[in-house]
Amino acid sequence: MPSNDPEKFDSMLLAMAQQHESGVPEMLDTIFSFLARKTDFFIGGEKGAAEKMILGKFRAHETEALAAESKKRKEREESEAKRKSRLEQRRKEEEENEKKRQEFFSKSSNSTSSPSAVPKVMELTDEEAEKLQKELDKKNEAPTSSTSKTPAEGGDGDKTKDDDEEEEDPKEKGKLKPNAGNGCDMSNYRWTQTLSELELRVPVSAPFAIRSRDVVVNIQKKHLTIGLKGQPPIIDGDLPHEVKLEESTWLLEDNATVIVNIEKVNKMEWWNKLVTSDPEISTKKINPEPSKLSDLDGDTRGLVEKMMYDQRQRELGLPTSDEAKKQETIRKFMEQHPEMDFSKCKFN
Repeated sequence: MPSNDPEKFDSMLLAMAQQHESGVPEMLDTIFSFLARKTDFFIGGEKGAAEKMILGKFRAHETEALAAESKKRKEREESEAKRKSRLEQRRKEEEENEKKRQEFFSKSSNSTSSPSAVPKVMELTDEEAEKLQKELDKKNEAPTSSTSKTPAEGGDGDKTKDDDEEEEDPKEKGKLKPNAGNGCDMSNYRWTQTLSELELRVPVSAPFAIRSRDVVVNIQKKHLTIGLKGQPPIIDGDLPHEVKLEESTWLLEDNATVIVNIEKVNKMEWWNKLVTSDPEISTKKINPEPSKLSDLDGDTRGLVEKMMYDQRQRELGLPTSDEAKKQETIRKFMEQHPEMDFSKCKFN
């Protein structure tokens, strides 16, 4: 076998093979014809030497080709075995998962007693769920009502700014403080917001791997429903403001959390609750992130950049953009009228 790259002449041989319509026999005929006509391959050695050389090369490459084919066949068989094993494992998991799902939803629809016989999310009746929600709402409101600090003895200067604001504005009394995302952390879900959209995260659980088909999400212009099929909804209430249905989406993350992105219609107001039955948050205490210039439209961005430039110029004691424009106009006028004496003129 040649010691050099065996693929060195592949392009040439392939080009030659394409010229032989009858395939390998015709190509071999061409090669042996060339050896007979242009070389002493058949007559240059002892009788039978050429045949021996051809058979030797044939056997060597035949062995190599058979070994390569055997290796490929073995790899294909192993790959196919692994694939079938994975499919079988997946099928068993699907069957087990489907069995648990059917049992879960069957208990959901048929159970009339024994709260311990069904998962925790199915234990409550509508009346019990309403009672529990009221208790949770009271717990959520409790921290707010107890946040006002009594001033230290001997003075009134220890009241916080928030306390003073609440005393000045009785409408803010009892409202919850927004979470870090300017929304609210409820007992069974969490929501955050920007001026343009809301993000809602609702944990869901069941004794099987939850899939999107097990989840119920119904987003309407002013109503939202979220839950699992066959169970009382986790959220089912009216929205305080309208939303854009075509821009609102949801997904199931890690088979455990429903994430809903809701696009606001009015992008100039903060929501004080997700659904009308929720306790209110204080929108006065919302701390929005600073906007980026790149987020603004062309006209607004130009105006903001001009204001920022003028502010820097004033801090440096330099003329603002309007003042610089006025000075440039005066300079050009003076250049156009050199006959006039401007030495006693004062320009403001």
